[in-house]
Amino acid sequence: MIDLTQGNLFNLFMTVVLLTSAVFLRYLLMAGIFYYLVNIRFVDQMQNRKINFRPRRAGQVHNEITYSFIASFLFAGLGTMVLYSWQQGGTALYLDWNQYHWSWMIGSVLVVLLIHETYYYWLHRFMHHPAIYKWVHRAHHESLTTSAWTSFSFHPVESIVQALPIFLLIYLLPLHPVSLIVIFLIMSVTSVVNHLNHELYPAGSSTHWLGRWWIGATHHSLHHTQFNYNFGLYFTFWDHWMGTESPDYKNTFEAKTKTK
Repeated sequence: MIDLTQGNLFNLFMTVVLLTSAVFLRYLLMAGIFYYLVNIRFVDQMQNRKINFRPRRAGQVHNEITYSFIASFLFAGLGTMVLYSWQQGGTALYLDWNQYHWSWMIGSVLVVLLIHETYYYWLHRFMHHPAIYKWVHRAHHESLTTSAWTSFSFHPVESIVQALPIFLLIYLLPLHPVSLIVIFLIMSVTSVVNHLNHELYPAGSSTHWLGRWWIGATHHSLHHTQFNYNFGLYFTFWDHWMGTESPDYKNTFEAKTKTK
């Protein structure tokens, strides 16, 4: 592990380079796998589950990957700060498996996701305010028809404010690195799945006692086309409670998942 506590600029530079590479390659790998499966390998089987048939704009993939690389660099910068703080003993991260009960390793993942969900829902609604939208969130909505490559495509400011609660919780909440890895994996997978423009969840999920609380491609695709509905990140409960779930969601979902 690179030691950042000595004030060595080369070590700092290499840490940022390595973390940027890791985050960006994770994005390329995750998005690439899902894109290949949905748009190439199982294209015939997934055709009926395609949500938005509007053609994607020329150069859209290039723009999405460019924004995603910038986001990866910014996430790496935050990660470097956390690594430095951890090496200085300034975070709440713990390495000893026995320091907390094993159930906390699982529970901490859920706690972080719920906090992040709450923060992002209200941040997302704020970013749709006309005075804010055109400067920050419009970059993401330039992808009217989304794909796996849209999953990390955010304006740099949005990338930072989205990520802040996760990194702040590392200073405040006891987290094991394994829990962090699981959290980042869930973030990556759900972001790709939600932007896939093909519904992966089985028929009936939109009304199932558990499935109705999870956001999928139909739910988020409606946000990209309708703008004023479906602001959630992982879960639908804030949209339910605040009356911001699209009235077209359940019918659209069932239409895309029914057997033909």
